[in-house]
Amino acid sequence: MIKHIVMFKLKEKNPDNLKSLASALNGMKDQIETLKFLEVGEDFKGSDRSFDLVLTTHFETPQGLDTYAGHKVHQPVIQLARSLCSQIVAVDYETA
Repeated sequence: MIKHIVMFKLKEKNPDNLKSLASALNGMKDQIETLKFLEVGEDFKGSDRSFDLVLTTHFETPQGLDTYAGHKVHQPVIQLARSLCSQIVAVDYETA
């Protein structure tokens, strides 16, 4: 299994921006055939090192992740995230 985790730090953390990005991320559920699991979480701690939202996704293969990355449903979400966020970091790893 491939796990793809992305963390988002908003330029302006407010309820509208949080809702807009979380809604867009959650909107990908059941829209991309290779996306097997999707979870969006909002940070509750708010420390200096915290990010505001996290996206956790699972794929069966690295090729499934590649399909997701270029998918037409994913592309507008990327653009929205880039417009709302000051920082976006990701990690991709394989589990047994």
